[in-house]
Amino acid sequence: MIDGALPYLRCPVCREPLQRHDRALRCPRGHSFDMAKQGYADLSAGRLPHTGDSAEMIADRADFLAAGHYAFIAEALARAAADLHDQDPIAVRREVRDSEVILDAGTGTGDYLAHVLGAAPTAVGLGLDVSKPALRRAARAHPRAAAVLTDLWRPLPVADASATVILNVFAPRNGPEFARVLRPRGRLLVVTPAAEHLAELVAAHGLIQVDPDKAARVGETLDEHFRPVGTTTLRHEMRLTATEVRTLIGMTPSARHVTVGDLPARDVTVTAAVVLTAYAKRV
Repeated sequence: MIDGALPYLRCPVCREPLQRHDRALRCPRGHSFDMAKQGYADLSAGRLPHTGDSAEMIADRADFLAAGHYAFIAEALARAAADLHDQDPIAVRREVRDSEVILDAGTGTGDYLAHVLGAAPTAVGLGLDVSKPALRRAARAHPRAAAVLTDLWRPLPVADASATVILNVFAPRNGPEFARVLRPRGRLLVVTPAAEHLAELVAAHGLIQVDPDKAARVGETLDEHFRPVGTTTLRHEMRLTATEVRTLIGMTPSARHVTVGDLPARDVTVTAAVVLTAYAKRV
């Protein structure tokens, strides 16, 4: 649904607004960008230094999320986004009226964005990712969501102060750009793994461990532009089949380090633990 997001997109070359021309997006200066047949827009503006998650990783992620194991994360994000309206109801609602934009930086399959949009019936969604296999799914994740190919470490092809909420779930964090595109009263919602995340699998199969200083490092990367306004640790016990364990590992970087034959052949209980932090822009 790229048309609904067009007012908030910008040319990655000259920063001018974009217009739809059949299967391309063009700016007034003549820069043109293709729309993939799967529905996402390529605003990468040249060769990307990396290609993100592979098709196999994305397929595993789609299967695992479809089973509902991480629904507790999606629900917490939806609640946190809704809480923004309760902070300063009159001012916030005036700011977002008819133009609420939820930007998902590192959208993956678009599942989290779709869940938040489901709780925000007038909002427009904009999912950014560097993985083409991910965007093929994100482009059809929700009728009000648009998907865009871009590198999160580069300037984002998004208008200044356009996003009401930025979601950032297990994804890179570009503090200066997040601050530029977020509205003054907006919120940045960051989800990172807690120390005990997937601890049972880490101990049994040597998965890549969570850096114990990760929370502090995330805060440091955002500190210049944002201040934390709330932090919650979410924990959920998952009862997984052997197939689901393989799928879970397959959607993570640990897939390259774990031998399939070493994985369990029975159901196991695994702890999912993440930290959800809400940030406001510094003034």
